[in-house]
Amino acid sequence: MSALVMHVEDNPANRMIVRDLLRYRGYRVVEVTDGGEAVLSAERERPDIILMDVQLPKISGFEAARRIKARDDLRHIPIVAVTSFALSGDDRKAIAAGCDAYVAKPYKPKELLRVIEELLPPGKINR
Repeated sequence: MSALVMHVEDNPANRMIVRDLLRYRGYRVVEVTDGGEAVLSAERERPDIILMDVQLPKISGFEAARRIKARDDLRHIPIVAVTSFALSGDDRKAIAAGCDAYVAKPYKPKELLRVIEELLPPGKINR
């Protein structure tokens, strides 16, 4: 079965772009629009990987990542920080929050797929 990717993004246009890219590649996608919902959805859906925007309503993507990685039953899920808030040092903040990788917007679709597929277990990669 193909990987389940949870995409945490509050911007509808950004969600559509990533959803279309991932579905075209054969991945299943769950969309979430805020950080609090991301934590609940990670618990409920058990995705294979999480794409996490940093600037989100309610709680930030950094805080959502911290909460997910603090749980023994969820910490194995790779989290990729995907953000347009690409100031110097944000990559280090993302890693400190528990993210496994960092991709700055605007990104090339092939770059995002490369990062996702580096973090997915081999049996879950669609090429």
